[in-house]
Amino acid sequence: MSDSLPTDQAAPDAAPTPPLHAVTTGITLITGASGGIGFELAKLFAADGARLVLVARDEARLRSATAMLPAPTVGPHIPIAIDLARPGAARDLAARIGRDGLTVDTLVNNAGFATYGALVETDPDETTAMLMTNVLALTELTAGILPGMVARGRGRVLNVASTAAFLPGPRMAAYYASKAYVLSFSEAIAEEVAGSGVTVTALCPGPTRTGFADRSGAHRSRAFQGGLATPGAVARAGYAGMRRGTRVVVPGVTNRLAVASVRLVPRRLLTRLVSLIQP
Repeated sequence: MSDSLPTDQAAPDAAPTPPLHAVTTGITLITGASGGIGFELAKLFAADGARLVLVARDEARLRSATAMLPAPTVGPHIPIAIDLARPGAARDLAARIGRDGLTVDTLVNNAGFATYGALVETDPDETTAMLMTNVLALTELTAGILPGMVARGRGRVLNVASTAAFLPGPRMAAYYASKAYVLSFSEAIAEEVAGSGVTVTALCPGPTRTGFADRSGAHRSRAFQGGLATPGAVARAGYAGMRRGTRVVVPGVTNRLAVASVRLVPRRLLTRLVSLIQP
């Protein structure tokens, strides 16, 4: 976790923002692309002329989403239906990209999900599948694709974390921990590749109107009962931050203030407060 409030300021080593087509001469790979923030990001990339590889579990939804995007000037968009919770799925995906001769200039790790409830009441298989998707698949895809970016001297990685990354989350303990991993991992590798022409950005949205709460059961949390951000607004913030080379993007003034205030509250009290918000 960085010591200062995340802002939209670029890292000191980031180059001036070039036109997107100057960066994405290869393809943009987006996981979790069939809806929500992932699909909104896909629309932004496609509008800028990028050719996309779109990844999601639901093949029908994925093909429908792909059909709604403007066609790139070179080659079609490529939908790949795959469950990243399956052991080895991310490595298989990276290997397929290589076999097909595709060059990934932008990687967006957006796939993820959550379960709601105390750990002792949660299906262990669901928890494992969540960690496979949120943590292991993200790590394996990044590890498989980042070396090529560094060798070519260009590329961008956008990892979707959450404001949950900044605090413990009773009744969503493993999910909050998974997003803390994404944030820490992203900040660390951003430093490792600094000056290489490759940038890494962690996008940390707050509660967003994506259907996430209903699927996970998090609609019971008071955090999802107030004003929610739109996936389009979150995607635009992440897209702009990624293009600038910003390392951590927290969309929305309220969320940035909340993240800053977390550092002022003792951890035990903070954990209790989150527990009250998530009964």
